Amino acid sequence: MPSLTETSAAKSQLAAGLAEGVNNLSQDQKIKFTKYMRLVLPLDGYVFWVKADLLSDSSQLGGAAIGKVPFGVPREVLEAAKTVEVMGSLHYDSYTDQREDETLGVNRVIFTALSEIQEFNIIGPTVMYIGEFQGIRFSFNRRQEFYQQADLYHYVGDAIYPTMESQIIDSMSGFDSKNVIVSDSLPIWLSLNQICPMYPSFLIPDNLRPPYAAVHIFPDQTRAIQSVPMYDRDGSHYQLVADRVRITLYGMRNFNALDFQDYILEYMSNDENALGLMNMPVMRDEKRTQSELTVIAMKKTVEFEVSYYQSRVRDAARQFILSAIPNFYFQD
Repeated sequence: MPSLTETSAAKSQLAAGLAEGVNNLSQDQKIKFTKYMRLVLPLDGYVFWVKADLLSDSSQLGGAAIGKVPFGVPREVLEAAKTVEVMGSLHYDSYTDQREDETLGVNRVIFTALSEIQEFNIIGPTVMYIGEFQGIRFSFNRRQEFYQQADLYHYVGDAIYPTMESQIIDSMSGFDSKNVIVSDSLPIWLSLNQICPMYPSFLIPDNLRPPYAAVHIFPDQTRAIQSVPMYDRDGSHYQLVADRVRITLYGMRNFNALDFQDYILEYMSNDENALGLMNMPVMRDEKRTQSELTVIAMKKTVEFEVSYYQSRVRDAARQFILSAIPNFYFQD
């Protein structure tokens, strides 16, 4: 990063004065950012961020479809520095958030940098920098209030919530990549990727272009059909349950969408497969707008009510991981 003298020399008189003020207030403060890389478990699409030092240089944590051959990572992502020190001023506000299932202190961080953080610009969606200050770890989700004449850059984001610390991996000791996390039918849906890539809802890669499908399983509508589970002689758990599932499709014309629906129904018609159909699904058109273009996206949804054995989900996940393409490698 450029020194304060070099930065000030390249700025206008107004910007140089503001930079000097920021430097005086922060007392030459520098914040260290560490590079992490995105790891997606093929079992159920869960996302973890792994410290880059733990990965070999040839690691390919591409944002490719789960269970599909990745196209690789842009070269500049692999060459991004593993640590970056940035001069600027950091301040944050704190408040307590009381919820049904947790009480947490939320720290909202604002970092004012004297120059644009170039490392944030060259990385792809599979790389993230996490900063640390006095025990608070944070990342940014936006840059705001940029005024070109001032030439100051304001980065904003929340510190990592306690419940999200499990998704940040600083050591591979004890990390479990073999067992499924979710208890619903998601692993089965992710394996049905012959027509288009399938992603869990809320875990779609950044700025992904169609075609693709998002799988949303309504959490409050997973229910038991069988009152108590059964156990075999090995102690394995079997219970018949049901899910309500919404599949959102982007980038498909009518015949593509109907081919997708037929593909799912054909899978369910095989008694040896893990899903049973409980409703009469139909493809629906949805409206996704962008006012700047005055167009609507090619968006469709279809809902399924399905039955399955939770133990069969584990079996399907095991088969899925065996057929998936490994795309992460750890240092010895």
